[in-house]
Amino acid sequence: MNPYFIDFFSYDGVKRLQQLSKVKSWHCSASRNRIMCFFVIRNLDKGVMNTKKILLGAFVVLIGLGLSSFTDKDDDRNFQVAKNLDIFNAIFKELDLFYVDTINPEKMIQNGVNGMLALTDPYTEYYPEEEMSSLKEMITGKYGGIGAVIRYYEKKDRIAIIEPVEGMPAAEAGVKAGDIILSVGGKEMVRGDMKPQDFSSKVSDALRGEPGTSFILKVLRPMKNDSTVIEFKLTRKNIRNNPVPYYGIVQDSVGYLALSSFTDNCSKDVKKAFIELKDKGAKALIFDLRDNGGGSLQEAVDIINFFVPKGKEIVVTKGKLRQAAGSFKTTNEPIDTEIPLAILVNGITASASEILSGSLQDLDRAVIIGTRTYGKGLVQTTRQLPYNGTLKVTTSKYYIPSGRCIQAIDYAKKNADGSVAPIPDSLTNVFHTAAGREVRDGGGIRPDIEVKGDKFPNILFYLVNEDLIFDYATQYCLDHPVLASIDSLQITDADYADFKKLVKAADFTYDRQSEQLLKTLKEVAEFEGYMEGAKEEFKALEQKLNHNLDRDLDYFAKPIKEQIAEEIATRYFYQRGAAIQRLKDDADLKKAIEVLASPEEYRKILSGPDMNVKL
Repeated sequence: MNPYFIDFFSYDGVKRLQQLSKVKSWHCSASRNRIMCFFVIRNLDKGVMNTKKILLGAFVVLIGLGLSSFTDKDDDRNFQVAKNLDIFNAIFKELDLFYVDTINPEKMIQNGVNGMLALTDPYTEYYPEEEMSSLKEMITGKYGGIGAVIRYYEKKDRIAIIEPVEGMPAAEAGVKAGDIILSVGGKEMVRGDMKPQDFSSKVSDALRGEPGTSFILKVLRPMKNDSTVIEFKLTRKNIRNNPVPYYGIVQDSVGYLALSSFTDNCSKDVKKAFIELKDKGAKALIFDLRDNGGGSLQEAVDIINFFVPKGKEIVVTKGKLRQAAGSFKTTNEPIDTEIPLAILVNGITASASEILSGSLQDLDRAVIIGTRTYGKGLVQTTRQLPYNGTLKVTTSKYYIPSGRCIQAIDYAKKNADGSVAPIPDSLTNVFHTAAGREVRDGGGIRPDIEVKGDKFPNILFYLVNEDLIFDYATQYCLDHPVLASIDSLQITDADYADFKKLVKAADFTYDRQSEQLLKTLKEVAEFEGYMEGAKEEFKALEQKLNHNLDRDLDYFAKPIKEQIAEEIATRYFYQRGAAIQRLKDDADLKKAIEVLASPEEYRKILSGPDMNVKL
């Protein structure tokens, strides 16, 4: 009997051939130029498969796996892939068989997968079947549940309601921020030996479910001098996170629209809000993309289409494979191509948000205001995996109308320790807008007008992290059951005095970076022999940098009060209230209103270097 020589390497393919042709024995060997599997076919079932079918099946598998021997380079790479997969498989089998303790196969393989993904970029991720709901929610902004934001609350070692979503089951039933979850559907929610993050996921999974299903939610509600247990009967429904938390007229005829994410169909929400603003008399528009981490590329193109003519090429994608290349153009008639636009951005503005802001900058259609954006010029697609898993993988880079890619980090060029660094400005390239203005690639979108915001003080981070602002807001709402309007909300000196009492009663401590750095500097000075001559200087610095809670609470009162007011506004008026509160003293917003109120300045910013501006 003669063996069949088949040029492919696939365990699943081998097993399938065994089943169909009753292969009694097989052996695979690898060489630099080919991977050869030798099959000894016995008792071939003529009615099932003939020689031609075997060879044809092998050829199909070969082509599908991309292991054909067209070039020596391809052959070498295919050999390396097959070799290392074989090694990985062999190591796992040996460990499973011989390791002294029983290994967890799922955990071990998962760690191996994570190790592979760590060598790519932060956006390439594996989602097993049990985590598909989070991926779906990220893409669509929808899930089945009660509409409430939750978080681990260390003081009670429980999960707390952070924010019920306006108009959703939790809010309509009377669930409030600050409520501590005791049980869901009769099952007590305790952490045990779980990590806080895993505990939060457990409670989240319990709260979610098929729309129309009901359960009893038991919570512990803090009261003025005590607490009480309350039960709510809640019925789950389809929850959709609102991508447009707030829009309105902010001054005279200037409209304002905040977009928090680019989820499916968010362009319809933007269109509705934009048309309503125009109907209310908006003659200019401020588009707020601050803290918007992106989402759907197509939704970004659709929103751009509201402001630019049909047929404009907005984005070009380029990748390793031909399928990754694409062109995205505006396909509909616009709503308004003349209305003055200002777009607010910051360091968290990323991906689809950068496509929107960068494209309108390249087309000289909007003035960009704020701080430089994040710099994510990569596109991800999803690939289905066995056992209902999904791989979200970076397949291409995108290029906006000027031809630039704004990707800030080249993840293919990692340092020896695995770290990566942003592309320095000196290595970026100049491109030009439609009017001839200079713009650069790499490092995100540089605003036309940079507005340096207030720095987030270290003490405020710890106040938020220790839930002290959260706790104060809970007590404030107990003392003030009703708030007439968001405009009437003010954190008075008396209110702030109460907050400081709460902070001191909690024995609040926080890490002062200046103290830590001074301590390190002293150690270095002593080691190098400079301490003797610098004692007095160090003593003076220690006096100025010593830990003084009262002083820091007073010195940083303004940003702390602003954070308190925003938290309280959320309790009464949800995300809409938080947005309105943030805008009360917003430097970016003030600058945008100023620019839009001056047609002369607006045109000057968007004019090319050689163009005569008509005023």
